[in-house]
Amino acid sequence: MTDMKKILVVDDSALMRKLLTGVLVEAGYDVRSARNGAEGVDMVVQWQPDVVTLDINMPEMDGLTALSLIMSARPTPVVMVSSLTEKGALATFEALALGAVDFIPKPGGTISLHVDDIKAVLLDKVRAASRARLGRRPNARAAVPVSTPLATAPTPRPVVPSTTAPVRARSPLPGLVMIGVSTGGPRTLEDILPRLPADFAWPILVAQHMPANFTDTFARRMDSLCALDVVEVASAMAIVPGKVYIGRGGTDITVTARVGVLHVAPRPETPTVLWHPSVEVMVDSAMHHVPPERLVGVMLTGMGDDGAEAMARLRAAGGRTIAESADTAVVFGMPNELIERRGATLVLPCTAIAAQLRHWLQ
Repeated sequence: MTDMKKILVVDDSALMRKLLTGVLVEAGYDVRSARNGAEGVDMVVQWQPDVVTLDINMPEMDGLTALSLIMSARPTPVVMVSSLTEKGALATFEALALGAVDFIPKPGGTISLHVDDIKAVLLDKVRAASRARLGRRPNARAAVPVSTPLATAPTPRPVVPSTTAPVRARSPLPGLVMIGVSTGGPRTLEDILPRLPADFAWPILVAQHMPANFTDTFARRMDSLCALDVVEVASAMAIVPGKVYIGRGGTDITVTARVGVLHVAPRPETPTVLWHPSVEVMVDSAMHHVPPERLVGVMLTGMGDDGAEAMARLRAAGGRTIAESADTAVVFGMPNELIERRGATLVLPCTAIAAQLRHWLQ
């Protein structure tokens, strides 16, 4: 098969190499392996794989050093294999900042007994990485309304009435920004959130598909980069201006009204949706409590269609939405699904989104 994707597995554990290789070969990939970072870098240059899975902790040359060399010698989509410790999470986000596309958590305990736990995740991440486009970070450009082919297409779908009447909160908040993002998200969010000022008037909710062990570290990392306060939604909390709320992994982030005040809260994963924290659940819950004209939805890089229907309904109801353009999206799946549904008010590179939000909400 001339079109068979080539995957390089880099890991110092012979067992991990064997198990990951077995899963990928069974899925139809052409797979080779390397025992350490130095060997992995050489094989990337010589064999030119489509995707690399790269362990972080290795002797001779660690994963972060290997990643830097790969991105210099031959930029290739890389999926990091990370431990579930806080130290592993910190290293993972450093890897994402260096150019890795995504990561998978390394199975704990007896690896051979837990590899099935990450099998589906591994294949999803590798599939997404194989479609990733690297180095797509142009300079910020002026906002471009969707007023050409997309605007002349059929009008947005009609609003689907809810089975229950919305319960609008008596909240003093001027409005709410909701961001949905998946593969390539952490680095993309670093192109947006740090560009917003501390006095940005609308609170921001973020549904970033990510495991539970990583969202707290991710929120703390973003907090260190932003003028706004960034927190993980580990429990119910009032929504106030000047804050960014990151949905906790392993839950879905929802908007509720308590004594007339808007709150954001985690709830157990919704079994009817595939990705978590769910963008669809977040947007639907916000529309139940906040008038659409006071809502802005932003759809960023990621595979799949999570949140596309909800944001399309939001736009049809009078809200505003932004889809990240193919110019910068690492994986142009989720934004394209919103565009295809005629649900994007604007299509922008990620580097122009913060300026557009400031313009809309000033």
